[in-house]
Amino acid sequence: MENKPKSLEDIFASDELGLLDVKDAPKPITEHERLINSFEEIVEFYKENNRLPFEGNSIKERKLYYRLENIRENGEKVQVLEPYDQFGWLNKIEKSTPQKEDLKIPEVNSLNDILSSDPLGLLGGNQESIFTIKNIPEKKTTMPEYIARRKRCKDFKLFEPLLLQCQNELRRGKRKIIPFRNGDIEQGSFFVLKGVLLYVAEVGKLNIEKGVVNARLRCIFENGTESDMLLRSLSAELYKHGRRVTEHEDIEFVDVNDDDVGTGYIYVLQSLSKNPDIFQISNLYKIGFTKNTVENRIKNAEKDPTFLMAPVKIITTFECYNLNTNKLEQLLHQFFGAACLDVTISDGNGVMHKPREWFIAPLEVIEQVILLIQNRQITNFRYDLSTQSTVLRR
Repeated sequence: MENKPKSLEDIFASDELGLLDVKDAPKPITEHERLINSFEEIVEFYKENNRLPFEGNSIKERKLYYRLENIRENGEKVQVLEPYDQFGWLNKIEKSTPQKEDLKIPEVNSLNDILSSDPLGLLGGNQESIFTIKNIPEKKTTMPEYIARRKRCKDFKLFEPLLLQCQNELRRGKRKIIPFRNGDIEQGSFFVLKGVLLYVAEVGKLNIEKGVVNARLRCIFENGTESDMLLRSLSAELYKHGRRVTEHEDIEFVDVNDDDVGTGYIYVLQSLSKNPDIFQISNLYKIGFTKNTVENRIKNAEKDPTFLMAPVKIITTFECYNLNTNKLEQLLHQFFGAACLDVTISDGNGVMHKPREWFIAPLEVIEQVILLIQNRQITNFRYDLSTQSTVLRR
């Protein structure tokens, strides 16, 4: 039985193969040493080829060429390498250039030899990528000049009562939600698009493109936004994500109906009278109706007691259908009631007149009322004089 080592010294002493010999760790190479080693590679190249490296040959040679040029341009590196400059290269300003006799034809045995031996740089440079497509006509996509975007509806207060009324009528079963059909989009109609109730406030001028009828719309959404999308765009969206809201089932329009004749304009005017009893009144507006243009209607306003015998300013106009003057006047008087201006005006002949179409109400409320008349919803609302606002009838 062999004797076992009894101490650490015995273990080291019995290491016949020298496995436990510990060598000192190599010292880290300094920056100067790395510079000297890199320069010596150039020297070895010169000794093997009897010339300096130049730019146009192999990748390895090109690397040595740029290294030498970089050293020559750096004064500190030249100073460090001067003791190792056996051939005086570092003091030469001109760059190393190949001589015709220096060019050697390398032996070619593989594709790598071909790529690495490109002395004239024919395989490098700014050649076009294989992904550059030529001789194939570019397919041009015609983009629309204008794309509708949703934005905040600045006059949402005008439409909010209509949307609230529609929601109320849906809850009470007076309206229903049914599948959308082509041709359902009209001014004054309601739809549900992706769960949001919308109201078609305006339908612009109809035009035909490639046999398809289209128009720019103004759509008001219950979340207080609006969009001016095209009729065809809304139709496509409703087919995919929408439904139609039916008309109110049991409202009878006793004041305005489809038998009314005449197409014209509802207009809103502001008096320019200098009479203190007139111009001191805030929110005083005339709401009228004409089958002709509003400009023709107000030509002689200063001579007409209807216009308070004074010039007027056109505030806004609305194009209407199926309305007549008598019924419009009745609707306005019924709605505003006590808000009607109570004044007596003398004409040029001394005859006294009592105009009935001037009302004291905020302009936004008047615009809302006209919208309700146009869309036959006026019978569902009333004017609250104390708050100067439109409210639902109870």
